[in-house]
Amino acid sequence: MLSSSKVAGAVARMGVKPAMTARIPSSIMRSAAAQPIGGRNALLLNQARNAFAPAIRAPIQSRGVVAETAVAAILAAGKMQGAGLATIGLAGAGVGIGTVFGALINGTARNPALRSQLFQYAILGFAFAEATGLFALMVAFLLLFAY
Repeated sequence: MLSSSKVAGAVARMGVKPAMTARIPSSIMRSAAAQPIGGRNALLLNQARNAFAPAIRAPIQSRGVVAETAVAAILAAGKMQGAGLATIGLAGAGVGIGTVFGALINGTARNPALRSQLFQYAILGFAFAEATGLFALMVAFLLLFAY
């Protein structure tokens, strides 16, 4: 329980407010009288809401993006989305490398005498596929940090 001095201090900090302000009824907002304040489950719902709040808020607040205006927030969101879309090229590079070495194994199985020549072609194909992935990664980093 609060002591009377704490209650008096809280009332003094709140200041003098009018007893009741006129509210315009709306079809969207329910009036305060229509919503049950107490009830059997009110305390349980508040405890459950407070128990999950840190778990929900933690991933959002752990981000290092702090935007002071709406324009800066939209720009930061666009940068992150663009960088995420640019990294799709890394998946393409992985598929390309897998295709190149799969074809090397298939070609070596068909004609083992051409193993050294096919391996040279496979390394060249690997380099090209990896270069496209590195270009995609470079674009993602440029979007995040250069602009």
